[in-house]
Amino acid sequence: MTAHSRPARAADSRPARPVMLGQNQYGKAENRVVKITRDGDTHHIKDLNVSVSLSGDLEEVHLSGSNAHCLPTDTTKNTVYAFAKEHGIESAEQFGIHLARHFVTSQEPIHRARIRIEEYAWERIAGSDANSRFIGADEVRHSFVRKGQETRLTEITYDGEQWQVISGLKDLVVMNSTNSEFWGYIKDKYTTLKEAYDRILATEVSGRWRFNWTDDEQRMPNWERSYEQVRKHMLEAFAETYSLSLQQTLYQMGSRVINHRSEIDEIRFSLPNKHHFLVDLEPFGLKNDNEVYYAADRPYGLIEATVLRDGVEPKIPVDLTNL
Repeated sequence: MTAHSRPARAADSRPARPVMLGQNQYGKAENRVVKITRDGDTHHIKDLNVSVSLSGDLEEVHLSGSNAHCLPTDTTKNTVYAFAKEHGIESAEQFGIHLARHFVTSQEPIHRARIRIEEYAWERIAGSDANSRFIGADEVRHSFVRKGQETRLTEITYDGEQWQVISGLKDLVVMNSTNSEFWGYIKDKYTTLKEAYDRILATEVSGRWRFNWTDDEQRMPNWERSYEQVRKHMLEAFAETYSLSLQQTLYQMGSRVINHRSEIDEIRFSLPNKHHFLVDLEPFGLKNDNEVYYAADRPYGLIEATVLRDGVEPKIPVDLTNL
């Protein structure tokens, strides 16, 4: 045998390991539906982005390519638009419940439906008195401007027996210009951050809350009022908490919701700390008395936590990007 030759490798006699199909689902994502409700001359808008995901007895479509148990995703899209007409859109949650129930109860192979909805809010534009008279209208009731404060979210999951409704919001930017401190933290040789006894506290709220309504025998929450009240309590807690840390503020926001809304058992927040740093104005002979800041968009501290009703098991996924 030469220096570069190698003995022939024996054939691998081990049996091939079986390959298994794991978790799977399918559906039509991001169906944009805008529903106009005309109440005489007064119009109302519901603007939704609806994603449908179905799972169940769907192995064969993967293993053999048989579509016998496959409801086309195009059909799920059409159902979204048809239901907007047939059932209207009272709320994002109610619309998702109608869809989830339909897919599970009308299609035997479908055992579980998950409906995710983003809702984009609009507010009515008030016309000026002079212009209203000029165009011959008593009041403008059909013109709207898109609200830019936040996007409302909901996810409805139904397996034929049990419901899980997780609602929430994202992109709600809030700021306290004072009543916030940060000091007394661990310091080592890499620490350069100065202690702050009067700082700006700002964040972009991403939150999800889980309802304890799980079956049709229970009284269903008033979805619209619940959202308005949760948002109200979150904002009030943010504004009224003298904050020694964003973690403390987060806990107060969650606690206020749990204590005031009996239909909610769990709430989870992801709060990026939108840092504002004082600008050094001394090179210009100026004193910066907590007046001029620069806003740093990245990197940012990211504070995440769940607040629960006592005795409740957490069910909102830790990773809010993968509900």
